[in-house]
Amino acid sequence: LTVCNSVKGPSSDARAFTTHSDPPDNPLPPRLSHRTKSSLTLQWKPPADNGSKITNYVLEWDEGKKNSIFREYYVGHQRHCKVMRLCPAVGYTFRVAALNDIGTSGFSTEVLFYTTGSLPQTSLPPRLVQTGPSWVTLEWTRPNSCSTEEVVTYTLEMQDETKVLNSPLLGLELNRKVESLRRNTQYKFRLIICSGEWCSAPSSLLVCKTTPDRPGPPVNPAVNTVTYHSFCVTWEPPQDDGGSGDLTYVLEISEGNSEGVSEVYLLCLLNVLLVQCSDDLTVCTHIPPPGRCQPPSIVGNVKHREMTLQWDGPLCGEESENVEFSLEMCAMEEGSEPTEVYCGCKAECTVGNLLPGTTYRFQVRAANSAGYGPYSESVEISTAAGPPGQCSPPAINVTSHTCAEVTWENKESSGIDISEYRLDWGRDLDSLELVYSGTETYFQISNLEASTDYCCRLQAVNQAGAGPYSDLVTCQSPAAAPDVVSGFRLVDHPLNPTESEPFSHSTSLALTWDEPHCNGAEMTSYSISVGDSIITTGNVTCHIIRDLLPDSEYSLQIRAENEMGPGPFSQTLTVRTRPLPPSPPRLECAAVGPQSLKLRWGFSSRSQLTEDTTYVLQMEDRNQRFVVVYRGPSHTFKLQRLSESSRYRFRIQAVSEAGEGPFSETYTFCTTKSLPQTLKAPRVVQLEGNAREVTWESIPPMRGDRISYVLQVLGGREADYKQVYKGDETSFQLSGLQWNTDYRVRVFACRRCADTLQELCGSFSPSAHFNLRRSDATLAVEADVTRVPMGSTLTDEQFAGLMVFGVASLSVLMAFLLQLLI
Repeated sequence: LTVCNSVKGPSSDARAFTTHSDPPDNPLPPRLSHRTKSSLTLQWKPPADNGSKITNYVLEWDEGKKNSIFREYYVGHQRHCKVMRLCPAVGYTFRVAALNDIGTSGFSTEVLFYTTGSLPQTSLPPRLVQTGPSWVTLEWTRPNSCSTEEVVTYTLEMQDETKVLNSPLLGLELNRKVESLRRNTQYKFRLIICSGEWCSAPSSLLVCKTTPDRPGPPVNPAVNTVTYHSFCVTWEPPQDDGGSGDLTYVLEISEGNSEGVSEVYLLCLLNVLLVQCSDDLTVCTHIPPPGRCQPPSIVGNVKHREMTLQWDGPLCGEESENVEFSLEMCAMEEGSEPTEVYCGCKAECTVGNLLPGTTYRFQVRAANSAGYGPYSESVEISTAAGPPGQCSPPAINVTSHTCAEVTWENKESSGIDISEYRLDWGRDLDSLELVYSGTETYFQISNLEASTDYCCRLQAVNQAGAGPYSDLVTCQSPAAAPDVVSGFRLVDHPLNPTESEPFSHSTSLALTWDEPHCNGAEMTSYSISVGDSIITTGNVTCHIIRDLLPDSEYSLQIRAENEMGPGPFSQTLTVRTRPLPPSPPRLECAAVGPQSLKLRWGFSSRSQLTEDTTYVLQMEDRNQRFVVVYRGPSHTFKLQRLSESSRYRFRIQAVSEAGEGPFSETYTFCTTKSLPQTLKAPRVVQLEGNAREVTWESIPPMRGDRISYVLQVLGGREADYKQVYKGDETSFQLSGLQWNTDYRVRVFACRRCADTLQELCGSFSPSAHFNLRRSDATLAVEADVTRVPMGSTLTDEQFAGLMVFGVASLSVLMAFLLQLLI
């Protein structure tokens, strides 16, 4: 419509339009409609769909872990969901979101719901354990229906006589000590058990009462009007009556001792229970001092340094109880002051530390709480003569590392002349031995060891016995040169070998020895005497002498040296160097074959070898390493199973008692090539007329070398075979033969060496015999294989075997004949 000066015109026609749709609004948090111990049923209201119908709802939860990590539990169009398989009394957090065709809304605010627990409807009341004036201790039991995973809390409520419910005490413990209570007051308690957000009903009431407190002690107890037989005690009530005014006082007294002293104790009783005592009071009645004691007398025999005395106390009476005695002693010398030697309750004592043969005066008196009584009459007693007193420490003068002089002063006797002195000497207190006994005041000790600690002590003896030992005196002998070296000997191998200098038994000697006693000075070196020369070594116990003559005898001595000088030489050690190891013999090839090499060797050119010499023959393998192929005393060795026409490298070494000799130079020997094998007898085939064809077997090439054949014929009265053919074929035709004549044919193979152009021929085959007869229509050819008699082809081994067999047979025959004659 239009408006002009407040005048409105007519409205236009209505037009309709539609806004764009949006994702739904954030839904409200879910509501709990039902729950059990293992499930929660949730519901929620749909939010505004913003123009697009809501298609699904997404319900997420934290699985009860309280870690702010949510997972989907339900996706669907329903507005309610039952969450199953949950734990009792556990809280779970949920949130929900809505979905439409446009998108997903935001999640609702998070909400926490708990499953129901296994708590009973009403808990048992707490139990009273112990009570005190200001506290009570209570305990209760965890419900049996609760699982171990459930967190159960306990609320303890208290109510006093004013009927006012105090603040509850909350915790997880099964007991509680309630403090800061009033004494002698009644209290009520009840218990509530909670699991999660569910709690049981309060238990029945437990009624208990605190105990009264102990009253304080009576105040200001005092004793008045003390007489010989009585005294008066007064006191004031305690400041704290313990919460009860019903008090009873108890007065205790301990009496009956010998001094007439009484101890008073004052107590308060509350409900017939003993409580604190007051301070004790000591009351002493007045008694008179004791009377005169009897003079001391001797008990037993008087010794030279001690005596035992006894006496009788004053007359019996009140004043004789709790009496102490004081015994005084005074020497008879002028100017001596009396000394108290005993103070005690007993009427007997032993006086010690006296001088032998000396007179002393004794007197005694008694004392009690009133003071000392008068002294008894004095008595004079003399000690017996005793052994000498302690000697002064002896003086030691060390004159050398093996000798010392000991002197001492003449000791005054204790009433009897000294009969002898005893001197003990040793390295320590446990090893002291008597080395001198006599009247002299001097003794010389010899055969001491250098740089060694020694000690001694002195004792005087008279007819009464031996006196105490003097103080221990110590000394140390001076250092000296080392002792004689022992264990000087020759060893087969060095104890400390060095790779830079090889060791040879022919020119070197390995020596070792035991370290001697250093006699108090550090060892510096050792000197080895070799004939007229001296070899000096460091502070070691082994040495190698080099550059000596082989097979020579030496006389050796050794001595040790320290800061004080050299020690004596040891006993002579006679040693001998070994002969030089044998030099290697010359290696020769005695026989060579295509698959074998026979080697031999003779004496060394440098030294004559002995019968016990062993030879070590080594051959180089494919890895260019020498391996032992023979070890023994023989001078020949034959190697078998070798390859034909191959080079082999050898070296040899001789070993004897003197050691292993050096290896020889490397020798190279080659095997020969193999000859072709012996062919079988050729075959003769008849042809027309007087012609014949001879055939033989073929041989394959040998390691690339070609094979040729040579055919020879012997006919008529000829004495030698004639060569009629040489070539690579395995057949040949004979023509122009004479009738009625005997012929023999044989063949052998030849190997043409491609590398040396040498031709190696094998042995002849057996001959084949044939005859041409004119009268015969058919030529009869017979192959007569000529066999060599055994005797003409015997080898050396076969001949030696026959000889051994003949000798053995002859020996058996002669033994049999001798047995018959005997």
